[in-house]
Amino acid sequence: MGRDGVLLMNVGTPDEPTVASVKTYLREFLLDPDVIDIPAPLRHLLVRGIILRTRPKKIAPRYKSIWMEGGSPLRVYTQRICDKLQVKMEETPCVVGMRYGNPSIRSALESLKQQGVTRVLLAPLFPHYAQATTESSVKHAFNELNAMKWTPDILELGHFETENEFVDPLAESIRPHLSENTHLLFSYHGLPISHVKRIDATKKHCQKVANCCEIACDANALCYGRHCSETTHAVVERLGLTDEQWSMSYQSRLGPVKWLEPATTSKVEELVKRGIKNIVVVAPAFLADGLETLEELDIELREDFLEMGGEELTVVKCLNDDDQWIDGLESLVRKRLDPLTA
Repeated sequence: MGRDGVLLMNVGTPDEPTVASVKTYLREFLLDPDVIDIPAPLRHLLVRGIILRTRPKKIAPRYKSIWMEGGSPLRVYTQRICDKLQVKMEETPCVVGMRYGNPSIRSALESLKQQGVTRVLLAPLFPHYAQATTESSVKHAFNELNAMKWTPDILELGHFETENEFVDPLAESIRPHLSENTHLLFSYHGLPISHVKRIDATKKHCQKVANCCEIACDANALCYGRHCSETTHAVVERLGLTDEQWSMSYQSRLGPVKWLEPATTSKVEELVKRGIKNIVVVAPAFLADGLETLEELDIELREDFLEMGGEELTVVKCLNDDDQWIDGLESLVRKRLDPLTA
């Protein structure tokens, strides 16, 4: 009889908060053509000739400011998610594999193979589909399976931007922070426009139709912007918010190309100018806290907000190993492994 296994995949993190470790991590991350989608010679010139010469020195201290006793927050929280899921999945092995860095996807697959697994569920921890995250992780897993010459049956968890198992714990994590005087800002990880445009096979919808991400159609079925919008509206409905009580933006830009808008910093500045002094920020694209939430939002954005004249900024922690979310993740996993009995 076959045995199932679950591979939880996240983006990854440096091994240490040092310039050398950050440089190693960024090299692997930014040289992925699914991340920077320009011709290889230009990508190598940009990454090796420019970014890797300056960015590690800037980012290493930022990592150091949030580093935990157990290591990188993203790795710590992702492992906690896995450990809690493992308890619920009992005899079904659950392992963590990072797309970049350690523990690697290869090491995770090797572990599942050694445990006698014959069917693997690839479960990227990204609620919203994007080629730079979901597709890159799944593609890399298949490449590693080929290199291992291992051929288990493969299932994919897929995206889950509006599934109750994700939306309900997300809404409940936000609810305690809201009051009559707060404004809720959904800050999603940014994505270059070129990435969302290449999802549209028709070439007639993305960035060519007004409010294209707000309109559900075949052309944007796998559009990251649409998925983010759908999560936002689902949570807003759960919380019973009016249109004036929330906004949506994108963070973590890199490079001079055009990105999804509005930028989080620009949106916060706009809100302060409107007289909004109390903002609650949630980052639904991240299931585990890391640099983008603990440092970029909770430190950098807070400083900018106060300098702009804001008074109180609250950053909602990611779902991490929240019990309600773990219950939801278990449900998502079981439904995919055995849809007839889940």
